[in-house]
Parts: sequence; structure tokens; C-alpha cells
Amino acid sequence: MSSQVSLLLNPAFRVAPVRRRTFGAFVEHLGRCVYSGIFEPGHPSADEDGFRTDVLALTRELGVSSVRYPGGNFVSGYKWEDGVGPVEDRPARHDLAWHSTDPNTVGLDEFMTWAKKAEVEPMYAVNLGTRGIEEALDVLQYANSPQGIALSDQRAANGSPEPHGIRMWCLGNEMDGPWQAGHKTAHEYARIATEAARLMRQEDPDLELIACGSSSSSMETFGEWENVVLTEAYDHVDMISAHAYYSEKDGDQASFLASADDMDHFIESVVATADHVRAKLKKDKRIMISFDEWNIWYQHRAESRPPSGDDWPVAPVLLEDTYSAMDAVVFGNLLISLLRHSDRVASASLAQLVNVIAPIMTAPGGASWKQTTFHPFALTSAHARGEVLDVRLDAPSFENTRFGTSSAADAVATWDEESGDLAVFVVNRGNQDALDLDADLSAFGDLELVEALTLHHEDPYAANTESAPETVVPQANDTIRLDGGRLVGSLPEISWSIVRLTRTSA
Repeated sequence: MSSQVSLLLNPAFRVAPVRRRTFGAFVEHLGRCVYSGIFEPGHPSADEDGFRTDVLALTRELGVSSVRYPGGNFVSGYKWEDGVGPVEDRPARHDLAWHSTDPNTVGLDEFMTWAKKAEVEPMYAVNLGTRGIEEALDVLQYANSPQGIALSDQRAANGSPEPHGIRMWCLGNEMDGPWQAGHKTAHEYARIATEAARLMRQEDPDLELIACGSSSSSMETFGEWENVVLTEAYDHVDMISAHAYYSEKDGDQASFLASADDMDHFIESVVATADHVRAKLKKDKRIMISFDEWNIWYQHRAESRPPSGDDWPVAPVLLEDTYSAMDAVVFGNLLISLLRHSDRVASASLAQLVNVIAPIMTAPGGASWKQTTFHPFALTSAHARGEVLDVRLDAPSFENTRFGTSSAADAVATWDEESGDLAVFVVNRGNQDALDLDADLSAFGDLELVEALTLHHEDPYAANTESAPETVVPQANDTIRLDGGRLVGSLPEISWSIVRLTRTSA
């Protein structure tokens, strides 16, 4: 059986320019993300600095624009000074967040070396949990100040004479969460974040500063937390963070497939609160959103349980979810949601990059491979260009426990007027029927079809593994074609597709 999804696209339906920072990622000192992930001296592919060049190549292929570092829950107990200077002098420390030991072999300077090789912009998080304003100023001066003061001279002595020039700074991490070291009330956090931001701007007025928002829209304090924090910090910050993770629970496929409905609601609720504060304070500027943690994460699985007791291992196997075809479809839909809100989502970070709930997996001393989620991210990053377009959509609906009724399809498009390139990203979220695609593109003039790819597998739980890394990959969708000014074809159930078109030359 099949039903129809109708799309209406028009170059005038502009949301905002595509933001490259939408395609950020996250590297935390958690599990094997750093050690045996991005960094593994002695690996056959390791470069002179110990970084895995196979992972660097995959990071560039993934199209990552920025990387948030070093946490995450990890940062709220982190002493940045432990990770700089001669490696042989660095202390090993217990990480209470993940019950692990961090040898501090990789720190700020090593991360910046890696970021340059990976061709990504750094986003650095400061510890406002167990530390505070002094630590924020110290690490800023170490990272960004020209030589001539103690901390910048220390950086130069450690091998980095030029300032690192980090522009984006997170003022702590998930400070509303009772699980967080140094957890604070909204008023407590608002004060320390405001003072840290004010003093950091005195050191460097051109920083982009991100206040902690709610760790989840399900937090009891959601909404009120943002209200309190922004009422205090409005003049001193540029963005407020949002974090969200999704997974299939208790076999409820339908609700999981509709997960982007929750992301839409989350973003729109934060925007409403931020704009309420803007009106209340009579301000001109708008606070933007940094959706700096998002992904599929099966938190109930054994992989997400940290070690315990006397076991404090270095780089344990943690949060190493294996992603299915269905996970990749939901993941691609979350990217559609982020793009759709480009007018207010100024930055986003996929959590995380390697091994830990990640699109890239590695075997210690061995191979690296792409998870199913690698593909929608890489293709969207590569081809979303120009302006994000609001796609008018008409599709059948399906019932689900969490949201009641959801559209069986979702879509967004980008249009680069200069090059004439149009990209349409569309998901069939239904788990029963294919959808007949009928998209009205007549407003764009004469177009030609460049490529149509669909990620789908007959078994929605099929996954990529080290031994079978191409089980689930995008395939050419030969049903999709242009018929006059209309794009037609078939979208199988539980599928994510990209259709690329371009303006025909005169």
C-alpha cells in the first residue's frame, strides 16, 4: 500500500541562511571518545602527534564544522591545568562523572592541534561546577591572550606561541541536573554565569558565550530555568543551550519515529521563553539557541552503565550504542528539525563524534567504520547550502502513544540561488506504507535532477558493524524523477532521502 505526501516549495519561503555551525559535534573525555578514538599513539594510522588519521579523514568526510570540548558532565569536575605542560608531569585524576581515570595525556593544546588537523572550529566549555569564575578567566587567558602575561607565556612555553583564538565558550554544562558536579539552582547558576560572562568579555569582548539551558524539556524546572537565567544574564550571553536524546522505548516504534516532534516543541518553547525575557527587559538583541547535545542514545542499555566500586579504568567501553537503519532515519529527521529552525538555532553539536553514541566507530589498534547515522549527517552537511526553505507539507498521519497524532512525512529544503542548487531532505516516518512523493517545484524554473538517495533497509533494526560496515547505506532511488515542474517518486516506509536538483543552464 502507499499514500501520497505533497510538498510545496518556493524560493520565497525563506527561513534563514544555512548555518555551518549546525553541523557541529562533541568530543568529551568519556569512554573511548578521546583515548583509542581520536588519539591512539602506536595505531598504524597514527600521525606524529598520536592522532588517528583514519578518524581525522572520517571527521572531514562527515562534514563536521565545530567541536565542543572537553565535556559534558566531565567538565564539571575538570581541572584544565592538569592537561597542559609536559605530558610526563601531568597527574592522572578520577573522573567522578563517568567513574573513570583520566591520564590527562590529551588536554587543551592537544585538542587544538587535533582541531586544526580536522579543520573544525573549537567550542570550549569551562567548569562552573566544582570551580568557577577564576577558572574561566584563567583558561581564557591561557587559550586566547597574546604573549606577555603569565598564562599566555605558559602556553607559549608549552609549544603554542600564537593564541588559539577560541570564539565559542560554554558557561558550564547541564547545571540544572542533580547528576552534575556542583549542581545549582537557577538563581545560583544565573549569578555565576553572569559574572563569568561579564569578566570574560572584559578580557575579550568578541567572545560568543553560551549559558546553560535545561538539560531536557522534561526537567521540572524547564522554562522557569531559562526565564531566571536569561533575566539575569541577557546582556552578557549570546546563546542558551538545549540538550535532547531520543531512543525507542518498550518497542514503541511509532513514538520513536515521531521524535522530531519533541525537538520542534523543545526549540519553540525555548524561543518563546527567550523572547518573553527580551520583551520583559525591553532589549533589542535576540538570544539564540546552541543545541549542543543531541543524538539517539539508548540510556537503558548496559553500555551506558559506568564502572563502579574500586574499578576506575582509563577509557572504558561506555555508551557504545550500535545504530540501526531506523535510528538513522530518526537521526536524519532531527537534522531536518534543526535546519527548519535555523532562524534561532545558531549552533548545534552532535553528541558525540567517536565511539561514544557516535557516527564513527574504531577498534583499538584496528579498523574504523561508519555507523548508519554517519550518512544522513554527512550528506546533509555536504549539500545544505544557501537558504533554508520552509516546506509546505501535506501527508497522512499516524497514531503514536507519545504525541497522539504525527505526520507520516517531514521535510526541509535548502536553495542556493547563486549556484542554482536545490536540496530536498525528506523522511517517511510511517512504519507501514510507502509514500508517493509529489513535490511542486514550478517556482524554481527549469531544474534537472542531479541525484536521489534513500537510506532504508527491509529490516529496520539492521546495523553496520566492523565486519559488515556497509549493511545500511544510502542507495540510489531510481523511482524519483522530474515530471514537468513536479518531483515524483516513491519513499519506502521508515526511510530518509535526499534529492538534489540544480537549475538548468540557459
